[in-house]
Amino acid sequence: MSEFLDLESQDGVRMPWNVIPGTKQESTNSVVPVSAIYTPIKPFPAMPVLPYAPLRCRTCRSVLNPFSTVDYAAKIWICPFCFTRNHFPPHYASISDENLPAELFPQYTTIEYDSSLEKPTTPPVFIFVVDTCMIEEELTFLKSALSQALGLLPDHSLVGLITFGTFVHVHELGFSSVPKTYIFKGSKEVNKDQLLEQMSFFLKKPKPTTGVIAGPRDGLSTESIARFLLPASDCEFALNSVLEELQKDPWPVPADQRAARCTSTALSVAASLLGACVPGSGARIMAFIGGPSTEGQGAIVSKNLSEPIRSHKDLDKDSAAHFHKAVKFYEGLSKQLVHQGHVLDLFACALDQVGIAEIKIAVERTGGLVVLAESFGHLVFKDSLKRVFQLGDYELGLSSNGIFEINCSKDVKVQGIIGPCASLEKKGPLSSDTVVGQGSTSAWKMCGLDKATSLCLIFEIVKKEIPDATVQPTSNQFYFQFLTYYQHSSGQMRLRVTTLSRRWVAGPGSLQASFSDLIAGFDQEAAAVVMARLVSFKMETEAEFDPIRWLDKSLIRMCARFGDYQKDSPSSFSLSPRFSIFPQFMFHLRRSQFVQVFNNSPDETAYFRMILNRENVANSVVMIQPSLISYSFHSGPEPALLDVAAIAADRILLLDAYFTVVIFHGSTIAQWRKAGYQDLPEHQAFAQLLQAPRDDGDQIIKERFPVPRLVICDQHGSQARFLLAKLNPSATYNNEAPLPGGDVIFTDDVGFEVFLDHLQRLAVQ
Repeated sequence: MSEFLDLESQDGVRMPWNVIPGTKQESTNSVVPVSAIYTPIKPFPAMPVLPYAPLRCRTCRSVLNPFSTVDYAAKIWICPFCFTRNHFPPHYASISDENLPAELFPQYTTIEYDSSLEKPTTPPVFIFVVDTCMIEEELTFLKSALSQALGLLPDHSLVGLITFGTFVHVHELGFSSVPKTYIFKGSKEVNKDQLLEQMSFFLKKPKPTTGVIAGPRDGLSTESIARFLLPASDCEFALNSVLEELQKDPWPVPADQRAARCTSTALSVAASLLGACVPGSGARIMAFIGGPSTEGQGAIVSKNLSEPIRSHKDLDKDSAAHFHKAVKFYEGLSKQLVHQGHVLDLFACALDQVGIAEIKIAVERTGGLVVLAESFGHLVFKDSLKRVFQLGDYELGLSSNGIFEINCSKDVKVQGIIGPCASLEKKGPLSSDTVVGQGSTSAWKMCGLDKATSLCLIFEIVKKEIPDATVQPTSNQFYFQFLTYYQHSSGQMRLRVTTLSRRWVAGPGSLQASFSDLIAGFDQEAAAVVMARLVSFKMETEAEFDPIRWLDKSLIRMCARFGDYQKDSPSSFSLSPRFSIFPQFMFHLRRSQFVQVFNNSPDETAYFRMILNRENVANSVVMIQPSLISYSFHSGPEPALLDVAAIAADRILLLDAYFTVVIFHGSTIAQWRKAGYQDLPEHQAFAQLLQAPRDDGDQIIKERFPVPRLVICDQHGSQARFLLAKLNPSATYNNEAPLPGGDVIFTDDVGFEVFLDHLQRLAVQ
């Protein structure tokens, strides 16, 4: 496993198959698709940033890299992708074997170019869209969190404020002596022209008769824009006074009805305002929503409380009346935002659903952040919001306006990307006819991206048969190049180039050799994450899709192909160490919140999948198969099996399930704690034992975004369910004798042992 982690720490890439199946048929037989999980702007301390423009191949536009063949005498380089001979420009005249430019150093397979000489002119823009249809207590929590956030904004960043309830209020901050707002009806659609007209953008400067209105260059005066978007340092007082006086939505709500909340109209107004004022700059719409949308195009439920909010069952039966209309609206909004280059971030804090399942498309296509909590007073929300603007060790490194492109050797095409990006519809020879996720293109827009954003690229092998190995022994190498052009958090435009080399499996000469090659290059963690993203994508896009059946069939095919066994003899079955944990990952994936939607609302499921689709391999593995650490007097902290047998009366367990961190005290430990032993001087060791998991849990919480929920519970307590739900049920109420001091799980789910038995029986048939 360590060599895959080394590759990731050099290039930010993990691939399930590091030796690539040679033909289309072989790739299909290998079950897990040829794919890569890539973190485009992962920080590398040793990576050089070059202060000049990159050298590109004149045919395929790929960038000069360590795998290019260089003829120093003739000053020519040969592109490894299309084999074109390119001449070096005059300023490379002094290069030689001893004097290499940084981009040809073999260790710099990932490198960054910063050729923007002048200082950036466009500051970041934040527009807060705030829901006011909530109880006073929640509104107070939200106002205090927002005024804290305002203090953390960079001084030069532009800020705007929109509040909404039954109506949408756009606040004019540029004229602080008299607070002024423009009001739009929540149930009525507003287009960009009406918005500009009603907000008197053309009082001093007449409206241009032709062309698109876009910012100060095209038809708007800077003064008219500065009424709504002001530098944070200038409008902090005005904004804080508006927030202080912000009241709950004044419109009366009958007892049998929900509040009239026009979320979609408010987001549409925010998008049009940004599109008119600051198109193409790094702008974020930060929406704070406290309940379901009931007005406008994106309503998810009617105002009548007698109508329940859609559940998974309603979506399966296609009986959710508002769902398709709302999704269509947000799809339109996402296209508008992608075209403008702007991001939608969503902070949803309510006990009820707010419509994340519908808004998901707009947040995901623009690369927005999403946080789901129970209340605006909850630490999950408050700490996550602080983290967005925090600088220093754990900053998110928010960047904007990214364009991601890919080049690869022939015989491979790209089916698409599952992750936070939008297809630019740039169809080329690289794009496959089969589309997975955002496909039919070789370039993608990433309006918002950060240090952790990870894309999952799915490839298709198009080579029909392997050429005779004796003829071409050298063409075994295979290259990918990922180009990410983006606006760095400092405001500069940068180009990050990652070039990778992998090899095809050996020719047809020896089947056994190519087989062992495939096995040696298999990264089971990356494979599990790709399968998780794929199954989530299929569950959302394919009607009548049965995820458990699909995962089981894939796993059986995989074990039948790569296992070692005699036919029809399950006891002879064994898997190479490269594959040995893969069945365990699949077992936990079948039970995870991505596949088991029972007991989760559509909003929660959408939230979990959005986070899975943007995180790197290490974090995604924790979501699929949580990590468990055990603390006891007999030994230091040590990893424990994710099994009910790990529970003991004299142990503390720390479970990291990504979205929740659980500290679980065994029954004896809990009794001692309640008796206050930790406060007695002679029981220092016990106090330290109680503190150790708290410190480790705090460390996990500090590094993670969105901030996970911390649950501290005792054995047999009501909150112990957070741990029990994740454990392998090796001891259930059916078992004869439970473990002494241990626990049983009340479930009819099969345990991992039984699952493995069935798998072996089916694989050897």
